[in-house]
Amino acid sequence: MRQKTLLLTGASRGIGHATVRRFNAEGWRVITCSRQAFPKECPWGGGAENHVQLDLSDPSDTINAVGVIQERLEDGRLDALVNNAGISPKGPDGERMSTLNTDLMDWAKVFHVNFFASVVLARGLREELAAARGAVVNVTSIAGARVHPFAGAAYATSKAALAALTREMAHDFGPLGVRVNAIAPGEVETSILSPGTDKIVEKLPMRRLGQPSEVADAIFFLCSEQSSYITGTEIEVNGGQHV
Repeated sequence: MRQKTLLLTGASRGIGHATVRRFNAEGWRVITCSRQAFPKECPWGGGAENHVQLDLSDPSDTINAVGVIQERLEDGRLDALVNNAGISPKGPDGERMSTLNTDLMDWAKVFHVNFFASVVLARGLREELAAARGAVVNVTSIAGARVHPFAGAAYATSKAALAALTREMAHDFGPLGVRVNAIAPGEVETSILSPGTDKIVEKLPMRRLGQPSEVADAIFFLCSEQSSYITGTEIEVNGGQHV
């Protein structure tokens, strides 16, 4: 049995960190992408050797990284690509940035990280994904479908675009044997929760925050054979926040 390989963006904390743990527990090799060098305090083995340092907000850097990633794939196969990286600029006091006050340069940076990088990586690695009959999972957000009290306008619209991209990619990658899906997390317990999140949680049907591991479980499901006939869908992982 060959070892399966996952390429994951945004692995350094929260959902990404939990995703590395989940796939590692299943025996997968995980290649991580980040703007920073691999942190020594990360608990998974072999991480430094499987880390690609790149700035997803830089289109040229992202395009050039495709070749680096291909060199890391010894058998020319990529079993899963999870586009998890995401940024959301805040105001001086941590407030959400609206359509009226988000700088256009910030808007462009958000879209490069949250949207265009997903296109570049998936398209650049389509042959490797097809060789493995692999899967792509785009991490969107509940903010992509409604105005959120903390997520800014640039973040929300980039995630809405990523959801639409998931549908388009499912159509285009399907004939290659590659499935493309998305998950849309809601309020998840991480180190970057905004003050006031507890007020949102009080109104959730499940009355609690989600755990990063619960989101990682959904990602793994969509990359596994258990979801072999699922493509073009977006799974809400939010405790009923969307209802």
